[in-house]
Amino acid sequence: MLRKAQADAKYREMTQGSVQRLILRLCIPAIISNLVTMAYNLADTFFIGHLGTAQSGAIGIAFSVMTILQAIGFFFGNGSGNTIARELGKHNVDRAGKLLSIGFFGSLLCGAVVAVLSLLTLRWLVVVLGSTSTIAPYAVEYLTPILSVSPLVCASFTMNGQLRYQGQSALGMYGLVSGALLNFIIAPVFIFVLGMGIFGAGLATAVCQSVAFMILLRMSLKHAVIRLSWRQCQPTVLLVREIMGGGLPSLVRQGAGSVAVTCVNIAANPFGDAAIAGMAIVMRIMMFANSMIIGLGQGFQPVCGYNFGAGLFARVKAGYWFCVRLSTAALVVMAVLMWFSAPHLIALFRSDPEVIAVGSLALRIQCTTVMLGGYNMMSNMMQQTMGKTGIASLLALCRLGLFLAPAVLLLPHLMGFLGVQAAQSFSDVLTFIVTIPLQGRVLRSLRIRKEKG
Repeated sequence: MLRKAQADAKYREMTQGSVQRLILRLCIPAIISNLVTMAYNLADTFFIGHLGTAQSGAIGIAFSVMTILQAIGFFFGNGSGNTIARELGKHNVDRAGKLLSIGFFGSLLCGAVVAVLSLLTLRWLVVVLGSTSTIAPYAVEYLTPILSVSPLVCASFTMNGQLRYQGQSALGMYGLVSGALLNFIIAPVFIFVLGMGIFGAGLATAVCQSVAFMILLRMSLKHAVIRLSWRQCQPTVLLVREIMGGGLPSLVRQGAGSVAVTCVNIAANPFGDAAIAGMAIVMRIMMFANSMIIGLGQGFQPVCGYNFGAGLFARVKAGYWFCVRLSTAALVVMAVLMWFSAPHLIALFRSDPEVIAVGSLALRIQCTTVMLGGYNMMSNMMQQTMGKTGIASLLALCRLGLFLAPAVLLLPHLMGFLGVQAAQSFSDVLTFIVTIPLQGRVLRSLRIRKEKG
């Protein structure tokens, strides 16, 4: 009865409260989680940057693998979470509980499969991902402890997403932020004090991810609107299909991100370790900037899901346009700040003049188009939450796969290394052009639904 009362109270809050205030309240924990998580990724980059250029390049290689683990977590977390939000909007609490449990245990299983396969082929894998002969040994050292706990990494991202879609972003924040803050403390100890080098950075990350998993699991068991339970893990064709449909855009987006990072590393490979290190630093900085916008979208998604499930389409549109305007304004401000501070930002992570030159130009080029990400990202998140799997998956693929991967492999033949540095901006513009008509169709469908009552 307590869980039923919680679910009813959450329904009233999500469908009757001010849309703007709801989004802002829900997005703040998500933004904090994203920023702190990205901050500890940047801290790894900062600490490892003191070890050498090859070690900095290893972070760029490892980033591809970490993106795959996130992709699995987001696939099950967003795949189950999107439908959970819509089912809670329809008062289907029991069905939401089944989706929750299937998503959690599915992510654990897939994480275990990735751990086994990756550890067995790790030396070959890092070379395929773009390592030079000097970078490869460090990439193996860094990834080994992280891959050993990859089931917990995947499940942590899944639980965070599931809590967020229940309208409980703050609970998800506690787990991720606790792990991230712990990493700030133990990473330099492992790397420098204990003399473990880049292996120590990977070990610290593994320890912190395990701590985050335990905290998130306790939150899910004790305080969530719907309870995580092994007995509720009753997969059927229909439930699995809904999780796959809801999670496919996230899987495509993250999987394409991993492919894109790999393509950047391969394209930068002929230009040396400094080129790989510089691009790796830029990718981390841009992800830090985008994490705030992603957090805003994550605050919008549960509001969108609840209200779409309840048939309150005017509230869905109001929330969408609020997020588009706010995210675009924030990205413009960040672009200006990053443009003028580009060399100083790169120098924070690596003082090598060649790395600074490579990274500064790449960062400034990306600043010219980063503001398009607000519209692109909010449209994609809205489509995913509404269950528009095909459109959402296509647009998720565009920015990091369909456009970026070919651009980063073809443009260097025309422009040299400048083509590698400009490829992301090229992809952003094309994605924006494609998003406009597709999102227009989605918005028109909402208007028609509203008119038909």
